[in-house]
Formats: sequence, C-alpha cells, structure tokens
Amino acid sequence: MGRLSNIAEILFGNAGRGEALAIRSGETALKYGELIALAGRAGNGLKALGLERENRVALLLFDSPEFIASFFGAAAIGAAPVPLSTSIGPGDCEYLLNHSRAKVVIVSAALHFLVDAVRARCPELRHVIVVGEEKPKTLDWQRCIEEASADLTLAATSPDEPAFWLYSSGSAGRPKAVVHVHSSARVACEQYAKQVLGLTSADICFSAAKLFHAYGLGNGMNFPLYVGASSILWPGPPLAESLFEQITRWRPTVFFATPSLFVSMLGVANAERRYDLSSVRFCVSAGEALPAATFARWKEKFGLEILDGIGSTEMLHIFISNRRGHARAGSSGQIVPGYDAKIVDEQETPVACGEIGDLWVRGGSSAACYWNNRARTQATMRGEWIVTGDKYHCDADGYFWHDGRADDMLKVNGLWVSPLELEVILNEHAKVAESAVVGLRDPDGLIQSKAFVVLRPGVEASPALIRELRGFVKERAPQRYPKMFEFVSQLPKTATGKIKRFELRGAGAAV
Repeated sequence: MGRLSNIAEILFGNAGRGEALAIRSGETALKYGELIALAGRAGNGLKALGLERENRVALLLFDSPEFIASFFGAAAIGAAPVPLSTSIGPGDCEYLLNHSRAKVVIVSAALHFLVDAVRARCPELRHVIVVGEEKPKTLDWQRCIEEASADLTLAATSPDEPAFWLYSSGSAGRPKAVVHVHSSARVACEQYAKQVLGLTSADICFSAAKLFHAYGLGNGMNFPLYVGASSILWPGPPLAESLFEQITRWRPTVFFATPSLFVSMLGVANAERRYDLSSVRFCVSAGEALPAATFARWKEKFGLEILDGIGSTEMLHIFISNRRGHARAGSSGQIVPGYDAKIVDEQETPVACGEIGDLWVRGGSSAACYWNNRARTQATMRGEWIVTGDKYHCDADGYFWHDGRADDMLKVNGLWVSPLELEVILNEHAKVAESAVVGLRDPDGLIQSKAFVVLRPGVEASPALIRELRGFVKERAPQRYPKMFEFVSQLPKTATGKIKRFELRGAGAAV
C-alpha cells in the first residue's frame, strides 16, 4: 500500500480482497467487501446530515462492525472520529462531548442513557445516532445506512491534516484530547505491525484492549486491516475466562493484552488444560511494564512469548518493543525501526548507559497537539520530540528498562526509590498475584513507600506474611523496601488497565 493521504485507505484500499474475512464479532462475520460497503454508507449518511471536514464525530460504541464503519466512514469524508471510553459516567460524557464540540455522536443502545442525560447541556451536538435499538428523539443507525449509498469517494485530505482524536486514559485529572493526522496510522502499521510483529494477511488478531484506546485501535482495527488480515472483536468486558473462551473458539494467531490481564489470566485454575491456545503464534503486551515473573509464568504455562513494549496515545502505538526469539523478560525491548529515543537528565542532557533518566521519543506517528491545551502541548511536544513522562535506563545492547513514571518516583530517606522496581520484586513472590507501590506520608510528615498487594487464590493475609514479604524485598533492595503493606482484593485501574495510583495514595491506613 502506498503513501496514505486519507487514513480511511487502510480499509478502502482492500477492495481487491472483497471476499476475504475482515472482522468477526460473535456470530457476525463481515468480509472486506461488506465492511467497505458499510463504511461507505456510514460516510454518506454523515454527509447527508450536513457533516463537514474536520467536524468531530464522537463514537461511544462497543467494539463492533459499527465502530469500524463509523470511524472510517467519518474519516473518509474528512471529518474527525473521536472514540470515547465505554466505561465513562454521565459527567465525563458531558465533558468530552462539549470539549470535542462533536456535531454527531454515534452510540450503542446500551450506552444511550449517558448521552440522553447530558444532551440538553451539549449545545454543539446536533444529532444522536443509536446503534441497536430505536430511542426517542434520536436517529436510527440502521435507517441511516439503508438510505445511504455504499459508493463513497474519499476526501483528498493532506497527510498532515487532523484525522482523528484520542482521549488520554485520564489516570490523573481530566483526559486530554490527542489530535492525530492522517499519516500517523500508516507509520505505526508499517514500522511496528509489519517490521516488528511481522503481521501478514494470514493472521487473525484478537485484542483485549478496546478500540477506543490507542493500543486497541491499532491491535484490533488498523493493523489487521492494513495487512489484509482479520480481527476478532469482543464487545464484552475483558474478563480472564471470557478471553480464554474467545481464543479457544475463534483461533486467533496474535493475542494483545495488558500486564494486568495477563496476570488475571494466569490466575485461572488449570487454564492450560481447559483452553486451547495452540493457534496463537505470540502475545503482545503494553499499557504498563510487564513484570519478568509474569513473562516467565506465561511462557512456562502456555509456551508463548509475550512481546512487551511501550507506546503512548501521543505516539499512537508502540515505539519500543521486544522481538520474537529475542525478548528479554522485564525489559521494554529495543527501539522500533523509524523511531528515535533518548534518555536525558534534568538538564535535558543524555545520560550514560545504564543511568536512569527521562525518556524522550520521536517518530512519524507522533500527535500534532493536545486540543485546546497550549501549555500541555508545549510541555510535552518539544519540536520533533515527545516527552513521555517515563523514567528509563538503557543497557549496552540497546534494550530499554522501565523505572516507573516520572511523577511516581519517590525520595525516601534521601534515596530515589522506583515503585516499579519494588513491584517487580514483590510480584516474583510465590504468594503474590500483583502489587502496586506508592508514596505516603507517615505521622512525622515524611514520605514512606507503601505496598498494596493482591494475593494469589488460597493465600491468607497475616502479619507473618507481611514480615515475609518485607524480608523478601529487603534481600534484593536493602535500602528501598516498602515500610508499609496493605492486602487488597484488587487494584483500582483505568479502563485500559493502568493502575490508578492516585486512588491508592488516598487509600486507608497501613497494616
């Protein structure tokens, strides 16, 4: 496929594969020809409503054929699709619709109540299109597409023209609108999906991460469609047993998930005997650093590598990644072809090999700006470089190792403490399923580290276990081990699987 001038060519460029399977969503299977026609009708239907270039179209949709058709249909006419998280509440829905100034929102029927509750307070919103069930004072998706032609000419957009928005996960504060241009997706598809993962038209992709998130948008839509492969869409919650059932039934060749989901799946008893993962060639992880212990346990249980990497909404997808047969457990891997990365100190000077610093990255998939947020744009986007907000060090072989988020680093007793380092150690303990470490003030007003620990099934919390875990960490990090512990049934997480550390900082007293 040549240079993209409109991101919708990812789908519409597959006209020659009309009879090949494009997506499967439960019992629904669409061939490329059918999906292209559906997207064409969606685009023409939006044009009929008066939608113009660069107008925003909010997508509050579960993973489905309608999501993909709406995304590419809107982009094809030069409008900007704006996927929204399906786990938001009415307050966030109102904020996002007003912040994006969306003219149209396309919403799954089960989520319509969110829009209905705030519609009167969204003055820019002209039309609400509901998928799946007719609702009062809305347009019916099925009727809109039935009345529209499937033949659609793609708008002659520029590669640098705004194409779509993605909202950051909002793990701290209001989510930011990240504006991507039409050429961004092609770069990620060419340089990561093809050159690193080696995806081909024979692959079947299954992403536990949802399409509204940058990671899921690549895994479940852009990558498979770009190479002419197929994608399994799962609209339900990404619960461990449900994911195993989908893999066993639909036989994907590549499985994408987050570290927390891999941990959850490892907790399913006898999963290696109850479910069939023989179709999977390899797995991919992103969202947070994958613990070395999780990598080892997954490979031991299922015989599959997990290729961990780091990406961001601002860079659209993964820009540092492990490769098949060369993965180093606990590392984020090596730089993806076509990208550059550097690790700098507080003076923005590159640090020596092995030293911890701030990770900066540049590449052709970087975002143009944060919408309506000049100060944040200037702080994060320094010319060609994106300041990721992550602490990293790089070894002599060019492997990058995550040392935590810059705003999560702790100064305890005069020493810098990486919560991630302590979490990696704790997660290696045989009784620990997962953990999170944050800094809290003690009664004297000093910062101390506290570990929140989820135990494996059948393990009981006790003061003796706290002493055991503290000693386990102390052996490996003598001056940095957590002073406080609390056992919890689960860790608070965003819809994309990131730990909400700000909630833990406000959690109850230490044990």
